[in-house]
Amino acid sequence: MMQRIRQSIYAVRMSFSQAWFALKLRPDRAMLTMAGIAWGIIAVTLLLAYGNGFGAAMGYGLDNFGHGVVVCWPAQTSEQAGGQRAGRQIRLTEDDAKLVQSEATLLRGVSPEVDHHGTQVEYLGTSISSPVIRAVWPSYGAMRSEFPDQGRWFEDEDEAQHRRVVVLGSQVKQDLFGGRPAVGESIRIAGTSFLVIGTMEKKIQLSNYNGSDDDSIFMPFSTASQIFDTRYLTVLVFSARATALTEAGIGQVRQILAREHRFSPLDHQALLMDSWLDIKKMIDGLTIGLQILLSFIGALTLGIGGVGVMNIMLVSVNERTREIGLRKALGATRRRILGQFFTEAMILVMSAGVAGMALAQLACWLVGTVPLLGPLYEDTTGRGDIHLGLSPSSVILSFVILAVVGVLSGLIPARRAAAMDPVDSLRYE
Repeated sequence: MMQRIRQSIYAVRMSFSQAWFALKLRPDRAMLTMAGIAWGIIAVTLLLAYGNGFGAAMGYGLDNFGHGVVVCWPAQTSEQAGGQRAGRQIRLTEDDAKLVQSEATLLRGVSPEVDHHGTQVEYLGTSISSPVIRAVWPSYGAMRSEFPDQGRWFEDEDEAQHRRVVVLGSQVKQDLFGGRPAVGESIRIAGTSFLVIGTMEKKIQLSNYNGSDDDSIFMPFSTASQIFDTRYLTVLVFSARATALTEAGIGQVRQILAREHRFSPLDHQALLMDSWLDIKKMIDGLTIGLQILLSFIGALTLGIGGVGVMNIMLVSVNERTREIGLRKALGATRRRILGQFFTEAMILVMSAGVAGMALAQLACWLVGTVPLLGPLYEDTTGRGDIHLGLSPSSVILSFVILAVVGVLSGLIPARRAAAMDPVDSLRYE
């Protein structure tokens, strides 16, 4: 057994040695062939890196809307249930939010929301009327990814004590204060003074409703109830304890509110649910489709390089016909001949692949970031753009494609060499 293993190792070493020696006889031809393969692997790797970066940028924009969040819109019933007519308007209140919070065991957060538009906001003579005033519970911040870059989000104590505090979106802060600090300053909303306790940085988000978060002012629901009409909610916002529980959580909310408002829980027109999960499925489908397309294009480019390898190896087989005949006459087996030429092809392909991968990494480092969402949201930080980089999955997939190309481009010439008749080969001119 050990003797057979030693013989196998020796045969492999001899195949590599002979293949390397044959390639050194034509270094210019080998380098040109390797250049084609290297260019192909660079194309595959960069396209895969672009696809991964695109998916990451879109995911970042979606998560900024709120990871796992669901926005529930009260609408109209489409079925008769509980003795009620179809077409009845459903109106949600803060009591409904409290009921859902207490009974929906699959949820980690719930918040009512009432939005007001066109309210006058003033600071030291500067007046704007474009912000969206969002009256919400403190739990809203974590669900909707509202994390102030200066100051803080309001807390349960602010809600309980009806404190007149607000958090400003980035555009509202810019319109009122310019480049000056806003935290600790007081602004007037509908003639009432509010303390600014936090400001948001510019937010890149792929989805919003009733206006951008950048153009919003957030305040405790209890405080807003003192100056605005908050009897009926604009929306009910909630999120499940885990992404996998989102659909079940939506079902729980429907059951609770259907019982409370006497409509069928199967009537999906009574409550319209805009789920983060539904948007994510669309983005994932778009990203996967793009990655498949880019992988296919890259594979075709690499395949062209593989055709070059095959042509060069076929030329090499023709040039070495007499050598093949002589080796067979001296006892070389068909398997040994096939192994040598196949090894030559794989050395060409894999060496070029490693060089191409290194050049692709250099290209990713030099290019760095490709604009995507940044220009759309006038953001210069690069957070919403495509960051090129080689992920382990990209490297593995690139080498799988490379291996397939190497096997296909090396096997045909190797089989042709192995199938040659030694007598005819020795007569070849």
